[in-house]
Amino acid sequence: MSLLRLRDPYFSYRYRHYLHVLRTSLALAATFILISTLQIPHGSWALISTLAVVGNLPNVGSVLDKGGQRLLGTILGIIWGIMLMLIPDPPAGVVPLWTLISIALATYATFATRYGYSALIFGISVLLVVGSGNHDLDIALWRAFNVLLGTLIGILVTVLVMPQKATDVLRFLLADNLDKLARLYHAHTSAAAENDIAIDTQELLKTVTAQLVEQRKLVDAIHSERRLRRNELDSLLSLQRRMLSTIELILQTRWVTRIGYERIAAMNGLREAQHRLARVLGTLAFQVRTGQPIEVQVKRLDLDQYANQATLARDENGQMLFGPSGYLWLNRELTRLTRELSLRLGRLRHLPSKRLRRRASQHTLVSDSQRLRTEPGKSSSSDTRTRHNDS
Repeated sequence: MSLLRLRDPYFSYRYRHYLHVLRTSLALAATFILISTLQIPHGSWALISTLAVVGNLPNVGSVLDKGGQRLLGTILGIIWGIMLMLIPDPPAGVVPLWTLISIALATYATFATRYGYSALIFGISVLLVVGSGNHDLDIALWRAFNVLLGTLIGILVTVLVMPQKATDVLRFLLADNLDKLARLYHAHTSAAAENDIAIDTQELLKTVTAQLVEQRKLVDAIHSERRLRRNELDSLLSLQRRMLSTIELILQTRWVTRIGYERIAAMNGLREAQHRLARVLGTLAFQVRTGQPIEVQVKRLDLDQYANQATLARDENGQMLFGPSGYLWLNRELTRLTRELSLRLGRLRHLPSKRLRRRASQHTLVSDSQRLRTEPGKSSSSDTRTRHNDS
């Protein structure tokens, strides 16, 4: 297996769980070899710290965030613990009292700030140094050193050995969600009746929701990688959530009555506009997944041409049907949300990725000629117009 393949973002994402197990094992092995070779006292604390840092965090951003907080909490806790231990001839109860006060403040900080993990590690480090007040300071310092050593090894292995970036994970999850939304919407607009939909809509909706939750968990990690800002991530998540809700409502609205469906089916041009929007969602997913600049134009859905047909729709009893009007509005809203998402993605300076474009051709995601056309500065105006029209 070539080194390039091991650093391939597509490969890293596909096998991220196996690679995480490998990185964790390598980090523990490196820590064990180091403490055994150098005969470092109380080396088991280094092993514990290494596992604590990388154990359930498979991407670089998460480890940098957690490892950085662990380093900060450990250093501050050690300094405070040493200061308490060096108080000359302290009155009985002074050191335990100040230890308790500092841990109480740290416990409060675990709820009050984003650096709650640092606060927790601060309290643990203070106890590590002070203990019951009768611990040997040398032992406490060796333990603290091992905590720092294990943390640093965990960070280095995660960053250097087949790194999995949280930004890439977000990118692939976002692209997969857009693909699934496109499938849902296209299957719905292609079916003549509710039972004609050939895909499991509930399963797809459940998967999109689960992947939205996964993306939410990556916000701090991506922020640590300095690729996207929190407000940018929040807007992407919000738009996906609203698009998902809109498609759910579309799936439920169209089939209220057969007469309502017939009115909708009779609207000239609506079906073509829906299929075009489904293709746009698929194209948007493709460009995100392959690291290309976002160049998708979303044509506005004009409701005026359907207004009379929607408002004049009546059932057998002459009562007005609200389903067609609601259905049209939901489709217009989905179009608007898709356009807003496309514009926001297009404004993200760090979203296009040369790494992904280079490797995409190796995975047959794009041809070499297409990859060259999408390199910044190499796209001709005719190529750009072609991609816009295909969208």
